[in-house]
Amino acid sequence: MTETTQWTEPAQQVDRFVARFGNQAYRLLAEYAALPLVLTPELVHYLRVEFLRDGRVPWEAEVDLLLSDLCSQVGHELYAMDTQVRAYLLHQMQDDAVWQQRQREVAQVLISYVSYLSRIDPKRRQKELDAQRLAAMTYLGDESCQQAAEEIVERLKQLEQAGAARGSERGIRAELAQLTRMTQELAPQLKQPALAEFARLVQQLLRNPEAVSLEAVERAYQVGEYELVASSFPVRLPTGTQATTMAGFPPLQTLTFETGRWVAESDETVATDWPTLEAQTVQVAELYFADEAEAEPEPDSATQEMEAEPALTSFSFEVATIRREGETDQWVIDWVPGAGRLYEEPLEDDLTLEMVAIPGGSFVMGSPENEPERQSREGPQHQVQVSAFYMGRYPVTQAQWQFVVALPGVERELSPAPSHFKGAARPVERVSWWEAVEFCARLSAYTGREYRLPSESQWEYACRANTTTPFHFGATLSPELANYHCSSVYNDGPTGDRIDETSQVGQFGVANAFGLSDMHGNVWEWCLDHYHSSYEGAPTDGSAWIDQSAKENKPRIRRGGAWYDVPGFCRSAYRDINDPRGSYSVIGFRVLCVAPRALT
Repeated sequence: MTETTQWTEPAQQVDRFVARFGNQAYRLLAEYAALPLVLTPELVHYLRVEFLRDGRVPWEAEVDLLLSDLCSQVGHELYAMDTQVRAYLLHQMQDDAVWQQRQREVAQVLISYVSYLSRIDPKRRQKELDAQRLAAMTYLGDESCQQAAEEIVERLKQLEQAGAARGSERGIRAELAQLTRMTQELAPQLKQPALAEFARLVQQLLRNPEAVSLEAVERAYQVGEYELVASSFPVRLPTGTQATTMAGFPPLQTLTFETGRWVAESDETVATDWPTLEAQTVQVAELYFADEAEAEPEPDSATQEMEAEPALTSFSFEVATIRREGETDQWVIDWVPGAGRLYEEPLEDDLTLEMVAIPGGSFVMGSPENEPERQSREGPQHQVQVSAFYMGRYPVTQAQWQFVVALPGVERELSPAPSHFKGAARPVERVSWWEAVEFCARLSAYTGREYRLPSESQWEYACRANTTTPFHFGATLSPELANYHCSSVYNDGPTGDRIDETSQVGQFGVANAFGLSDMHGNVWEWCLDHYHSSYEGAPTDGSAWIDQSAKENKPRIRRGGAWYDVPGFCRSAYRDINDPRGSYSVIGFRVLCVAPRALT
Protein backbone atom coordinates (compact mmCIF):
# COMPACT_ATOMS: atom_id res chain seq x y z
CA MET A 1 0.00 0.00 0.00
CA THR A 2 1.46 3.35 -1.01
CA GLU A 3 1.62 6.14 1.54
CA THR A 4 -0.94 8.16 -0.45
CA THR A 5 -3.39 5.25 -0.53
CA GLN A 6 -2.77 4.47 3.15
CA TRP A 7 -3.95 7.88 4.32
CA THR A 8 -6.79 8.42 1.82
CA GLU A 9 -9.67 7.22 4.00
CA PRO A 10 -8.58 8.80 7.33
CA ALA A 11 -7.80 12.06 5.52
CA GLN A 12 -11.31 12.10 4.09
CA GLN A 13 -12.76 11.42 7.55
CA VAL A 14 -10.93 14.40 9.02
CA ASP A 15 -11.88 16.63 6.09
CA ARG A 16 -15.55 15.68 6.45
CA PHE A 17 -15.42 16.42 10.19
CA VAL A 18 -13.94 19.90 9.60
CA ALA A 19 -16.27 20.69 6.68
CA ARG A 20 -19.33 19.67 8.69
CA PHE A 21 -18.74 22.54 11.12
CA GLY A 22 -17.11 24.92 8.63
CA ASN A 23 -14.30 25.81 11.02
CA GLN A 24 -10.65 24.92 10.40
CA ALA A 25 -10.02 25.28 14.15
CA TYR A 26 -11.74 21.91 14.56
CA ARG A 27 -8.77 20.28 12.81
CA LEU A 28 -6.43 21.87 15.33
CA LEU A 29 -8.38 20.40 18.24
CA ALA A 30 -8.33 16.98 16.55
CA GLU A 31 -4.55 17.21 16.20
CA TYR A 32 -4.12 17.82 19.91
CA ALA A 33 -6.61 15.10 20.77
CA ALA A 34 -4.57 12.61 18.71
CA LEU A 35 -1.74 12.66 21.27
CA PRO A 36 -3.47 10.82 24.18
CA LEU A 37 -4.48 7.19 23.69
CA VAL A 38 -7.71 7.57 25.65
CA LEU A 39 -9.91 10.66 25.73
CA THR A 40 -12.37 11.92 28.30
CA PRO A 41 -14.53 15.06 28.10
CA GLU A 42 -12.47 16.67 30.85
CA LEU A 43 -9.19 15.87 29.09
CA VAL A 44 -10.32 17.35 25.77
CA HIS A 45 -11.50 20.44 27.67
CA TYR A 46 -8.14 20.61 29.45
CA LEU A 47 -6.22 20.45 26.15
CA ARG A 48 -8.38 23.17 24.58
CA VAL A 49 -8.10 25.52 27.54
CA GLU A 50 -4.38 24.88 28.14
CA PHE A 51 -3.12 25.11 24.54
CA LEU A 52 -5.83 26.76 22.45
CA ARG A 53 -6.62 29.81 24.56
CA ASP A 54 -6.77 32.18 21.62
CA GLY A 55 -10.45 31.43 21.20
CA ARG A 56 -10.33 30.06 17.69
CA VAL A 57 -11.65 26.72 18.95
CA PRO A 58 -15.18 27.10 20.38
CA TRP A 59 -16.09 25.14 23.50
CA GLU A 60 -18.75 23.11 21.66
CA ALA A 61 -16.00 21.63 19.48
CA GLU A 62 -15.08 19.40 22.44
CA VAL A 63 -18.44 17.62 22.33
CA ASP A 64 -18.56 17.67 18.53
CA LEU A 65 -15.21 15.86 18.36
CA LEU A 66 -16.03 13.13 20.88
CA LEU A 67 -19.42 12.41 19.29
CA SER A 68 -18.09 12.47 15.71
CA ASP A 69 -17.08 9.42 13.69
CA LEU A 70 -13.44 10.26 14.44
CA CYS A 71 -13.95 8.83 17.94
CA SER A 72 -15.87 5.99 19.51
CA GLN A 73 -17.00 5.50 23.08
CA VAL A 74 -15.18 2.64 24.83
CA GLY A 75 -16.61 3.07 28.34
CA HIS A 76 -18.35 5.49 30.65
CA GLU A 77 -17.01 8.91 29.54
CA LEU A 78 -14.10 7.14 27.83
CA TYR A 79 -13.41 7.66 24.13
CA ALA A 80 -10.75 6.48 21.71
CA MET A 81 -9.86 8.12 18.44
CA ASP A 82 -10.00 5.83 15.40
CA THR A 83 -6.60 4.14 15.05
CA GLN A 84 -6.08 5.15 11.42
CA VAL A 85 -7.27 8.71 12.00
CA ARG A 86 -4.90 9.09 14.94
CA ALA A 87 -1.98 7.68 12.95
CA TYR A 88 -2.79 9.98 10.03
CA LEU A 89 -2.89 13.13 12.18
CA LEU A 90 0.39 12.27 13.91
CA HIS A 91 2.01 11.43 10.56
CA GLN A 92 0.97 14.80 9.15
CA MET A 93 2.72 16.58 12.00
CA GLN A 94 5.86 14.48 12.35
CA ASP A 95 8.13 16.73 10.22
CA ASP A 96 6.94 20.03 11.65
CA ALA A 97 9.61 21.30 14.07
CA VAL A 98 7.20 23.70 15.76
CA TRP A 99 4.67 20.94 16.30
CA GLN A 100 7.36 18.57 17.62
CA GLN A 101 8.16 21.11 20.32
CA ARG A 102 4.47 21.52 21.05
CA GLN A 103 4.11 17.73 21.31
CA ARG A 104 6.73 17.69 24.06
CA GLU A 105 4.90 20.45 25.91
CA VAL A 106 1.60 18.58 25.64
CA ALA A 107 3.31 15.37 26.81
CA GLN A 108 4.74 17.09 29.91
CA VAL A 109 1.34 18.54 30.75
CA LEU A 110 -0.33 15.17 30.14
CA ILE A 111 2.04 13.37 32.52
CA SER A 112 1.34 15.98 35.21
CA TYR A 113 -2.38 15.64 34.51
CA VAL A 114 -2.24 11.84 34.90
CA SER A 115 -0.33 12.18 38.17
CA TYR A 116 -2.94 14.66 39.39
CA LEU A 117 -5.80 12.28 38.53
CA SER A 118 -4.06 9.43 40.36
CA ARG A 119 -3.90 11.52 43.52
CA ILE A 120 -7.42 12.93 43.53
CA ASP A 121 -9.20 9.82 42.22
CA PRO A 122 -7.41 6.58 43.25
CA LYS A 123 -10.42 4.56 42.04
CA ARG A 124 -9.92 5.68 38.44
CA ARG A 125 -8.93 2.85 36.13
CA GLN A 126 -5.20 2.38 36.45
CA LYS A 127 -4.88 0.88 32.96
CA GLU A 128 -6.26 4.09 31.47
CA LEU A 129 -3.77 6.21 33.40
CA ASP A 130 -0.83 3.95 32.53
CA ALA A 131 -1.73 4.12 28.85
CA GLN A 132 -1.86 7.91 28.99
CA ARG A 133 1.48 8.12 30.78
CA LEU A 134 3.29 5.75 28.40
CA ALA A 135 1.87 7.53 25.37
CA ALA A 136 3.10 10.85 26.71
CA MET A 137 6.58 9.46 27.43
CA THR A 138 7.09 8.56 23.77
CA TYR A 139 7.15 12.28 22.88
CA LEU A 140 9.80 13.28 25.45
CA GLY A 141 12.94 12.15 23.65
CA ASP A 142 14.82 8.92 23.09
CA GLU A 143 15.53 8.20 26.76
CA SER A 144 11.90 8.46 27.83
CA CYS A 145 10.81 6.55 24.77
CA GLN A 146 13.23 3.74 25.66
CA GLN A 147 11.90 3.71 29.22
CA ALA A 148 8.33 3.37 27.92
CA ALA A 149 9.37 0.40 25.77
CA GLU A 150 11.10 -1.24 28.74
CA GLU A 151 7.98 -0.84 30.89
CA ILE A 152 5.84 -2.47 28.20
CA VAL A 153 8.26 -5.40 27.86
CA GLU A 154 8.51 -5.79 31.62
CA ARG A 155 4.72 -6.02 31.87
CA LEU A 156 4.66 -8.56 29.04
CA LYS A 157 7.13 -10.74 30.95
CA GLN A 158 4.95 -10.47 34.07
CA LEU A 159 1.96 -11.68 32.05
CA GLU A 160 4.07 -14.55 30.73
CA GLN A 161 4.98 -15.55 34.28
CA ALA A 162 1.36 -15.24 35.41
CA GLY A 163 0.35 -17.62 32.64
CA ALA A 164 2.99 -20.16 33.70
CA ALA A 165 1.70 -19.86 37.29
CA ARG A 166 -1.81 -20.79 36.11
CA GLY A 167 -3.35 -17.37 36.55
CA SER A 168 -6.76 -16.53 35.08
CA GLU A 169 -6.27 -17.07 31.35
CA ARG A 170 -9.17 -14.82 30.38
CA GLY A 171 -7.82 -12.02 32.53
CA ILE A 172 -4.29 -12.45 31.19
CA ARG A 173 -5.50 -12.55 27.59
CA ALA A 174 -7.59 -9.42 28.14
CA GLU A 175 -4.61 -7.48 29.51
CA LEU A 176 -2.35 -8.94 26.83
CA ALA A 177 -4.77 -7.71 24.17
CA GLN A 178 -4.89 -4.25 25.72
CA LEU A 179 -1.11 -4.04 26.08
CA THR A 180 -0.26 -5.23 22.57
CA ARG A 181 -2.90 -3.00 21.01
CA MET A 182 -1.43 -0.02 22.85
CA THR A 183 2.02 -1.07 21.65
CA GLN A 184 0.82 -1.08 18.05
CA GLU A 185 -0.70 2.37 18.51
CA LEU A 186 2.62 3.68 19.85
CA ALA A 187 4.83 1.77 17.39
CA PRO A 188 5.85 4.82 15.29
CA GLN A 189 7.03 6.66 18.40
CA LEU A 190 8.58 3.67 20.22
CA LYS A 191 10.85 2.82 17.26
CA GLN A 192 11.18 -0.79 18.44
CA PRO A 193 10.50 -2.93 15.34
CA ALA A 194 10.83 -6.25 17.18
CA LEU A 195 8.36 -5.18 19.90
CA ALA A 196 5.90 -3.86 17.32
CA GLU A 197 6.15 -7.07 15.29
CA PHE A 198 5.59 -9.19 18.41
CA ALA A 199 2.54 -7.09 19.35
CA ARG A 200 1.14 -7.52 15.83
CA LEU A 201 1.66 -11.32 16.06
CA VAL A 202 -0.11 -11.57 19.42
CA GLN A 203 -3.03 -9.54 18.09
CA GLN A 204 -3.31 -12.01 15.20
CA LEU A 205 -3.24 -14.98 17.58
CA LEU A 206 -5.97 -13.43 19.72
CA ARG A 207 -8.19 -12.79 16.71
CA ASN A 208 -7.46 -15.54 14.17
CA PRO A 209 -4.75 -18.02 15.23
CA GLU A 210 -5.26 -20.21 12.16
CA ALA A 211 -3.88 -17.41 9.97
CA VAL A 212 -0.52 -17.55 11.80
CA SER A 213 2.28 -19.89 10.71
CA LEU A 214 3.83 -22.39 13.12
CA GLU A 215 7.24 -20.78 12.58
CA ALA A 216 5.97 -17.37 13.64
CA VAL A 217 4.52 -18.75 16.89
CA GLU A 218 7.92 -20.11 17.97
CA ARG A 219 9.97 -17.17 16.73
CA ALA A 220 11.93 -15.29 19.40
CA TYR A 221 11.77 -11.48 19.40
CA GLN A 222 14.72 -9.83 21.14
CA VAL A 223 13.83 -6.51 22.79
CA GLY A 224 16.71 -5.24 24.88
CA GLU A 225 17.67 -7.92 27.35
CA TYR A 226 14.34 -9.72 27.02
CA GLU A 227 13.28 -12.45 24.63
CA LEU A 228 9.59 -12.70 23.73
CA VAL A 229 8.05 -15.88 22.30
CA ALA A 230 4.32 -15.92 21.54
CA SER A 231 3.82 -19.58 22.44
CA SER A 232 4.90 -18.82 26.03
CA PHE A 233 1.72 -16.79 26.57
CA PRO A 234 -1.81 -18.16 27.12
CA VAL A 235 -2.98 -17.43 23.58
CA ARG A 236 -4.78 -19.71 21.16
CA LEU A 237 -2.23 -21.40 18.93
CA PRO A 238 -2.80 -22.55 15.36
CA THR A 239 -3.86 -26.16 14.91
CA GLY A 240 -0.88 -28.49 14.82
CA THR A 241 1.40 -26.33 16.93
CA GLN A 242 3.55 -28.46 19.17
CA ALA A 243 2.76 -27.66 22.79
CA THR A 244 5.83 -26.46 24.65
CA THR A 245 4.12 -25.83 27.97
CA MET A 246 1.90 -27.82 30.32
CA ALA A 247 -0.50 -26.32 32.82
CA GLY A 248 1.25 -25.97 36.15
CA PHE A 249 4.70 -26.95 34.82
CA PRO A 250 7.63 -24.95 33.47
CA PRO A 251 8.26 -24.91 29.69
CA LEU A 252 9.52 -28.23 28.27
CA GLN A 253 13.02 -28.26 26.81
CA THR A 254 14.36 -30.59 24.14
CA LEU A 255 17.27 -32.75 25.32
CA THR A 256 19.41 -34.38 22.61
CA PHE A 257 21.65 -37.33 23.50
CA GLU A 258 22.78 -40.74 22.26
CA THR A 259 21.73 -44.09 23.65
CA GLY A 260 22.82 -47.59 22.76
CA ARG A 261 21.21 -50.99 22.62
CA TRP A 262 22.43 -54.48 21.77
CA VAL A 263 21.55 -55.61 18.25
CA ALA A 264 22.45 -59.12 17.08
CA GLU A 265 23.60 -59.15 13.45
CA SER A 266 22.71 -62.85 13.09
CA ASP A 267 21.49 -65.83 15.05
CA GLU A 268 25.09 -67.01 15.40
CA THR A 269 26.16 -63.81 17.22
CA VAL A 270 27.62 -64.80 20.57
CA ALA A 271 27.78 -62.82 23.78
CA THR A 272 31.47 -62.21 23.33
CA ASP A 273 30.92 -60.34 20.05
CA TRP A 274 30.85 -56.52 20.13
CA PRO A 275 27.34 -55.23 19.29
CA THR A 276 26.39 -52.74 16.62
CA LEU A 277 25.21 -49.42 18.16
CA GLU A 278 22.39 -47.32 16.70
CA ALA A 279 21.84 -43.61 17.50
CA GLN A 280 18.37 -42.36 18.49
CA THR A 281 17.00 -38.87 19.33
CA VAL A 282 14.21 -38.64 21.91
CA GLN A 283 12.49 -36.02 24.05
CA VAL A 284 12.47 -36.35 27.82
CA ALA A 285 10.24 -34.48 30.26
CA GLU A 286 11.08 -34.41 33.97
CA LEU A 287 8.16 -33.93 36.36
CA TYR A 288 8.86 -32.99 39.97
CA PHE A 289 6.25 -33.62 42.66
CA ALA A 290 6.29 -32.35 46.22
CA ASP A 291 6.61 -34.86 49.03
CA GLU A 292 3.32 -35.96 50.52
CA ALA A 293 4.02 -34.04 53.71
CA GLU A 294 4.65 -30.85 51.71
CA ALA A 295 1.73 -31.20 49.33
CA GLU A 296 -0.98 -28.57 49.63
CA PRO A 297 -4.35 -29.77 50.89
CA GLU A 298 -7.06 -30.30 48.29
CA PRO A 299 -9.28 -27.20 48.30
CA ASP A 300 -12.88 -27.75 49.27
CA SER A 301 -15.72 -26.85 46.93
CA ALA A 302 -16.33 -23.49 48.61
CA THR A 303 -12.69 -22.52 48.12
CA GLN A 304 -12.79 -23.59 44.49
CA GLU A 305 -15.89 -21.46 43.87
CA MET A 306 -14.26 -18.46 45.52
CA GLU A 307 -11.17 -18.86 43.35
CA ALA A 308 -13.36 -18.99 40.26
CA GLU A 309 -15.00 -15.66 41.02
CA PRO A 310 -13.53 -12.62 39.24
CA ALA A 311 -12.03 -9.79 41.24
CA LEU A 312 -14.43 -6.95 42.04
CA THR A 313 -13.19 -3.41 41.58
CA SER A 314 -14.62 -0.19 42.95
CA PHE A 315 -16.06 2.41 40.59
CA SER A 316 -17.56 5.83 41.11
CA PHE A 317 -20.50 7.54 39.45
CA GLU A 318 -22.96 10.38 39.94
CA VAL A 319 -26.49 9.95 41.22
CA ALA A 320 -29.07 12.58 40.27
CA THR A 321 -32.31 13.43 42.06
CA ILE A 322 -34.86 15.79 40.56
CA ARG A 323 -36.99 17.87 42.96
CA ARG A 324 -38.95 21.08 43.16
CA GLU A 325 -37.21 24.14 44.52
CA GLY A 326 -39.29 25.42 47.43
CA GLU A 327 -39.30 29.16 46.69
CA THR A 328 -39.43 29.08 42.88
CA ASP A 329 -41.39 25.83 42.47
CA GLN A 330 -39.00 25.01 39.62
CA TRP A 331 -37.56 21.56 39.02
CA VAL A 332 -33.90 21.33 40.02
CA ILE A 333 -31.43 18.43 39.89
CA ASP A 334 -29.22 17.52 42.83
CA TRP A 335 -26.03 15.57 42.09
CA VAL A 336 -24.28 13.40 44.66
CA PRO A 337 -21.33 11.01 44.23
CA GLY A 338 -21.97 7.29 44.37
CA ALA A 339 -19.71 4.26 44.63
CA GLY A 340 -20.21 0.62 43.77
CA ARG A 341 -18.37 -2.56 42.86
CA LEU A 342 -18.25 -4.45 39.61
CA TYR A 343 -16.30 -7.02 37.67
CA GLU A 344 -15.30 -6.73 34.04
CA GLU A 345 -15.85 -9.73 31.79
CA PRO A 346 -13.11 -9.50 29.14
CA LEU A 347 -14.35 -10.01 25.60
CA GLU A 348 -11.82 -8.73 23.06
CA ASP A 349 -8.99 -6.19 23.17
CA ASP A 350 -10.34 -3.27 25.24
CA LEU A 351 -13.92 -4.54 25.02
CA THR A 352 -15.39 -5.72 28.31
CA LEU A 353 -18.80 -6.32 29.84
CA GLU A 354 -19.17 -4.39 33.10
CA MET A 355 -21.27 -6.31 35.64
CA VAL A 356 -22.38 -4.35 38.72
CA ALA A 357 -22.84 -6.06 42.08
CA ILE A 358 -26.47 -5.59 43.17
CA PRO A 359 -26.98 -6.31 46.90
CA GLY A 360 -29.81 -8.53 48.04
CA GLY A 361 -32.82 -7.04 49.80
CA SER A 362 -36.57 -6.65 49.76
CA PHE A 363 -38.76 -4.07 48.06
CA VAL A 364 -42.38 -3.32 47.26
CA MET A 365 -42.97 -4.24 43.62
CA GLY A 366 -45.54 -2.38 41.54
CA SER A 367 -46.95 1.14 41.77
CA PRO A 368 -49.25 2.70 44.35
CA GLU A 369 -52.76 3.56 43.18
CA ASN A 370 -52.09 7.30 43.40
CA GLU A 371 -49.05 7.26 41.07
CA PRO A 372 -49.75 9.40 37.98
CA GLU A 373 -50.57 7.38 34.84
CA ARG A 374 -50.61 4.12 36.81
CA GLN A 375 -52.13 1.12 35.05
CA SER A 376 -53.95 -1.78 36.69
CA ARG A 377 -51.38 -4.33 35.51
CA GLU A 378 -48.83 -2.64 37.79
CA GLY A 379 -50.58 -4.04 40.86
CA PRO A 380 -51.36 -5.15 43.38
CA GLN A 381 -48.22 -3.99 45.12
CA HIS A 382 -46.47 -6.82 46.94
CA GLN A 383 -43.31 -7.45 48.92
CA VAL A 384 -40.52 -9.30 47.09
CA GLN A 385 -37.28 -10.67 48.59
CA VAL A 386 -34.41 -10.59 46.10
CA SER A 387 -31.05 -12.35 46.46
CA ALA A 388 -27.83 -10.63 45.40
CA PHE A 389 -26.90 -10.75 41.72
CA TYR A 390 -24.82 -8.98 39.08
CA MET A 391 -26.34 -6.86 36.32
CA GLY A 392 -24.95 -5.16 33.23
CA ARG A 393 -24.01 -1.58 33.97
CA TYR A 394 -25.49 -0.60 30.60
CA PRO A 395 -27.71 -2.23 27.99
CA VAL A 396 -25.75 -4.58 25.72
CA THR A 397 -23.95 -2.49 23.09
CA GLN A 398 -23.57 -3.20 19.41
CA ALA A 399 -19.83 -3.85 19.89
CA GLN A 400 -20.55 -6.45 22.57
CA TRP A 401 -23.28 -7.97 20.41
CA GLN A 402 -20.97 -8.31 17.40
CA PHE A 403 -18.30 -10.05 19.48
CA VAL A 404 -20.72 -12.60 20.95
CA VAL A 405 -22.42 -13.19 17.59
CA ALA A 406 -19.04 -14.31 16.23
CA LEU A 407 -18.89 -17.08 18.87
CA PRO A 408 -20.16 -20.60 18.09
CA GLY A 409 -23.96 -20.80 17.95
CA VAL A 410 -26.04 -22.71 20.50
CA GLU A 411 -29.59 -22.95 19.16
CA ARG A 412 -30.15 -20.27 16.51
CA GLU A 413 -28.44 -17.94 14.06
CA LEU A 414 -27.89 -14.28 14.92
CA SER A 415 -27.47 -11.25 12.69
CA PRO A 416 -24.15 -9.45 13.33
CA ALA A 417 -25.68 -6.01 12.73
CA PRO A 418 -29.43 -5.95 13.45
CA SER A 419 -29.64 -2.39 14.81
CA HIS A 420 -31.40 0.42 12.94
CA PHE A 421 -29.33 3.13 14.65
CA LYS A 422 -25.68 2.22 14.10
CA GLY A 423 -22.90 2.84 16.62
CA ALA A 424 -20.52 0.55 18.53
CA ALA A 425 -21.38 2.18 21.87
CA ARG A 426 -25.11 2.45 21.19
CA PRO A 427 -27.38 -0.25 22.58
CA VAL A 428 -28.13 -3.09 20.22
CA GLU A 429 -31.80 -3.08 19.14
CA ARG A 430 -34.11 -4.90 16.77
CA VAL A 431 -33.32 -8.01 18.79
CA SER A 432 -36.09 -10.48 19.59
CA TRP A 433 -36.49 -12.15 22.97
CA TRP A 434 -35.28 -15.44 21.48
CA GLU A 435 -32.20 -13.74 20.04
CA ALA A 436 -31.40 -12.16 23.41
CA VAL A 437 -31.64 -15.62 25.00
CA GLU A 438 -29.26 -16.99 22.35
CA PHE A 439 -26.82 -14.16 23.10
CA CYS A 440 -26.85 -15.15 26.78
CA ALA A 441 -26.28 -18.81 25.89
CA ARG A 442 -23.25 -18.02 23.72
CA LEU A 443 -21.83 -15.64 26.33
CA SER A 444 -22.25 -18.31 29.03
CA ALA A 445 -20.48 -20.93 26.92
CA TYR A 446 -17.60 -18.53 26.19
CA THR A 447 -17.06 -17.26 29.74
CA GLY A 448 -17.98 -20.35 31.75
CA ARG A 449 -20.45 -18.25 33.78
CA GLU A 450 -24.23 -18.34 33.69
CA TYR A 451 -25.60 -15.24 31.98
CA ARG A 452 -29.31 -14.72 31.32
CA LEU A 453 -32.01 -12.10 31.10
CA PRO A 454 -33.24 -10.69 34.44
CA SER A 455 -36.56 -11.66 35.91
CA GLU A 456 -39.12 -8.87 35.98
CA SER A 457 -38.80 -8.47 39.75
CA GLN A 458 -34.99 -8.40 39.57
CA TRP A 459 -35.21 -5.72 36.90
CA GLU A 460 -37.56 -3.50 38.91
CA TYR A 461 -35.54 -4.00 42.11
CA ALA A 462 -32.34 -3.04 40.26
CA CYS A 463 -34.01 -0.06 38.61
CA ARG A 464 -35.51 1.36 41.79
CA ALA A 465 -32.26 1.05 43.78
CA ASN A 466 -34.12 1.52 47.08
CA THR A 467 -36.38 4.32 45.78
CA THR A 468 -40.19 4.30 45.81
CA THR A 469 -40.82 7.20 43.40
CA PRO A 470 -42.02 6.77 39.78
CA PHE A 471 -38.39 7.05 38.59
CA HIS A 472 -35.19 6.40 40.47
CA PHE A 473 -34.51 10.09 39.73
CA GLY A 474 -37.62 11.12 41.69
CA ALA A 475 -41.18 12.21 40.92
CA THR A 476 -40.58 13.04 37.25
CA LEU A 477 -38.11 12.72 34.40
CA SER A 478 -35.84 15.30 32.78
CA PRO A 479 -34.28 15.46 29.29
CA GLU A 480 -31.00 16.21 31.07
CA LEU A 481 -31.05 12.72 32.57
CA ALA A 482 -32.49 10.31 30.00
CA ASN A 483 -33.35 9.72 26.33
CA TYR A 484 -37.14 9.60 25.87
CA HIS A 485 -40.04 11.46 24.23
CA CYS A 486 -39.17 14.54 26.27
CA SER A 487 -41.54 16.91 24.52
CA SER A 488 -44.26 15.17 26.57
CA VAL A 489 -44.90 16.11 30.19
CA TYR A 490 -45.13 13.80 33.21
CA ASN A 491 -46.32 15.05 36.59
CA ASP A 492 -45.87 18.68 35.48
CA GLY A 493 -42.19 17.94 34.85
CA PRO A 494 -39.72 19.62 32.47
CA THR A 495 -39.67 19.16 28.71
CA GLY A 496 -37.00 19.47 26.05
CA ASP A 497 -35.94 18.69 22.49
CA ARG A 498 -36.27 15.05 21.52
CA ILE A 499 -33.28 13.04 20.30
CA ASP A 500 -35.54 10.72 18.29
CA GLU A 501 -33.00 7.89 18.14
CA THR A 502 -30.93 5.80 20.51
CA SER A 503 -28.01 7.40 22.33
CA GLN A 504 -24.68 5.94 23.37
CA VAL A 505 -24.90 4.04 26.63
CA GLY A 506 -23.90 6.16 29.61
CA GLN A 507 -24.11 9.33 27.52
CA PHE A 508 -25.91 11.26 30.27
CA GLY A 509 -23.20 10.51 32.85
CA VAL A 510 -25.66 9.53 35.56
CA ALA A 511 -26.63 6.32 37.35
CA ASN A 512 -28.97 5.14 40.07
CA ALA A 513 -27.75 4.39 43.60
CA PHE A 514 -26.64 0.88 42.54
CA GLY A 515 -24.52 2.28 39.68
CA LEU A 516 -26.78 1.25 36.77
CA SER A 517 -27.29 3.64 33.86
CA ASP A 518 -29.98 3.99 31.17
CA MET A 519 -32.66 2.20 33.20
CA HIS A 520 -35.20 4.82 32.06
CA GLY A 521 -35.51 5.30 28.30
CA ASN A 522 -33.04 4.71 25.43
CA VAL A 523 -34.23 1.12 24.72
CA TRP A 524 -36.75 -1.25 26.26
CA GLU A 525 -35.15 -4.25 27.97
CA TRP A 526 -36.38 -7.83 27.70
CA CYS A 527 -37.12 -9.80 30.89
CA LEU A 528 -37.48 -13.57 31.31
CA ASP A 529 -41.12 -13.59 32.45
CA HIS A 530 -44.26 -14.49 30.56
CA TYR A 531 -46.84 -11.72 30.65
CA HIS A 532 -49.61 -11.78 33.29
CA SER A 533 -52.28 -9.10 33.50
CA SER A 534 -51.67 -8.47 37.23
CA TYR A 535 -49.44 -9.56 40.08
CA GLU A 536 -52.04 -11.87 41.59
CA GLY A 537 -50.11 -15.06 42.35
CA ALA A 538 -46.73 -13.64 41.33
CA PRO A 539 -43.51 -15.09 42.86
CA THR A 540 -42.18 -13.23 45.87
CA ASP A 541 -38.61 -14.59 45.80
CA GLY A 542 -37.26 -12.67 42.79
CA SER A 543 -37.65 -15.57 40.37
CA ALA A 544 -39.16 -15.28 36.90
CA TRP A 545 -42.89 -15.97 36.52
CA ILE A 546 -42.89 -18.68 33.88
CA ASP A 547 -45.96 -20.64 32.74
CA GLN A 548 -44.66 -24.14 32.11
CA SER A 549 -47.76 -25.05 30.09
CA ALA A 550 -47.74 -21.85 28.01
CA LYS A 551 -47.35 -21.89 24.25
CA GLU A 552 -43.82 -21.32 23.02
CA ASN A 553 -44.42 -17.76 21.86
CA LYS A 554 -46.59 -16.46 24.68
CA PRO A 555 -45.80 -12.72 25.12
CA ARG A 556 -42.82 -11.77 27.27
CA ILE A 557 -42.21 -8.73 29.45
CA ARG A 558 -40.18 -5.67 28.49
CA ARG A 559 -39.24 -2.86 30.88
CA GLY A 560 -37.82 0.66 31.04
CA GLY A 561 -39.23 2.55 28.07
CA ALA A 562 -37.28 3.82 25.07
CA TRP A 563 -36.23 6.89 23.12
CA TYR A 564 -39.61 6.87 21.38
CA ASP A 565 -41.78 6.67 24.52
CA VAL A 566 -43.51 9.27 26.67
CA PRO A 567 -42.12 9.52 30.21
CA GLY A 568 -45.02 7.64 31.79
CA PHE A 569 -43.92 4.52 29.90
CA CYS A 570 -40.40 4.86 31.32
CA ARG A 571 -41.45 4.58 34.98
CA SER A 572 -39.87 1.98 37.27
CA ALA A 573 -43.18 0.10 37.63
CA TYR A 574 -44.45 0.32 34.05
CA ARG A 575 -44.82 -3.02 32.26
CA ASP A 576 -45.26 -3.77 28.60
CA ILE A 577 -45.32 -6.90 26.47
CA ASN A 578 -44.21 -8.20 23.10
CA ASP A 579 -44.28 -11.34 21.04
CA PRO A 580 -40.86 -12.94 21.76
CA ARG A 581 -40.33 -13.27 18.01
CA GLY A 582 -40.67 -9.52 17.44
CA SER A 583 -37.71 -7.20 16.93
CA TYR A 584 -38.00 -3.41 16.92
CA SER A 585 -35.70 -0.39 16.99
CA VAL A 586 -36.94 0.42 20.50
CA ILE A 587 -36.12 -2.93 22.17
CA GLY A 588 -32.74 -4.10 23.46
CA PHE A 589 -31.67 -5.88 26.64
CA ARG A 590 -29.12 -6.10 29.43
CA VAL A 591 -27.75 -9.26 31.00
CA LEU A 592 -27.70 -10.67 34.52
CA CYS A 593 -25.33 -13.09 36.23
CA VAL A 594 -26.59 -14.72 39.43
CA ALA A 595 -23.10 -15.55 40.71
CA PRO A 596 -19.95 -14.87 38.68
CA ARG A 597 -18.25 -18.18 39.51
CA ALA A 598 -17.22 -20.62 36.83
CA LEU A 599 -19.77 -23.23 35.78
CA THR A 600 -18.84 -26.80 36.68
